[in-house]
Amino acid sequence: MSCPQQERAPLTERSSRVSAARKLTRRSGRERAGMFLAEGPMAVVEALEAESEGRSGPGMSGGVREVFATPEGARRCPELAERCAAAGVALRPVTERAAATLSETVTPQGLVAVCDLPRSSVEEVLANRPRTVAVLLNVADPGNAGTVVRVADAAGAGAVLFAGDTVDPYNGKAVRASTGSVFHLPLVRERNVESVFSACRAAGLRLVGAEGGADEDLHTAERRGELDTPTAWVFGSEAHGLGEHAGEVDLTVRVPIYGRAESLNLATAAAVCLYTSARRAR
Repeated sequence: MSCPQQERAPLTERSSRVSAARKLTRRSGRERAGMFLAEGPMAVVEALEAESEGRSGPGMSGGVREVFATPEGARRCPELAERCAAAGVALRPVTERAAATLSETVTPQGLVAVCDLPRSSVEEVLANRPRTVAVLLNVADPGNAGTVVRVADAAGAGAVLFAGDTVDPYNGKAVRASTGSVFHLPLVRERNVESVFSACRAAGLRLVGAEGGADEDLHTAERRGELDTPTAWVFGSEAHGLGEHAGEVDLTVRVPIYGRAESLNLATAAAVCLYTSARRAR
């Protein structure tokens, strides 16, 4: 596949393409355009690989529209031009200042891909009846959310569902924290928590909530066989836990703490829980 003709002169922050991409740094802009930004060498490479391999399916990110790169950004990814050519994606040189306007970091990496947002329902994502999924419930921190996506990917989960007032999974910080995992497994966001829970149960998943104050600990639940069935792990915010929805799950467990730490952060607790399910499944 040949690569579309590349721009010769670097685009500035005033160019129409950069201006259009800059709107994607806001949720409203992403939702209106149906696109998001993936910044940095790892995210861009994963996006291009997904495009080249034709990965598709409900909840899967893909469809790279174009890649913006500064000279320094291109040097960080020596195979960039080759990957863009293989994927049939236009590679557009930009100035450092233009790249900075597309970045939400203190030190822009000079490499940004414009990608299509997936448009799927929870039911579509769960249609293949995965054995394990992660449900993020009212999680506000994008760094935590993106890290849980990365953990879920590593543990072999079938999807990550964003329920209630959870942060946009395609927020720039969340995408960076996922280190490319947003391109590996289905993600879907649904504000109606009850519909998410109902869809999980309809797909044969048992709702297990991670809650610091639960009576039963994770290891006891595992020994009793509570995690031997397909499971939807529900993780609440660090500040409020599962909140009013604690009584709506089928079981709550806590990750035991043997030392003096007050608690575990969300992503660490999610890693312990998801890997416990992964071990049981294998």
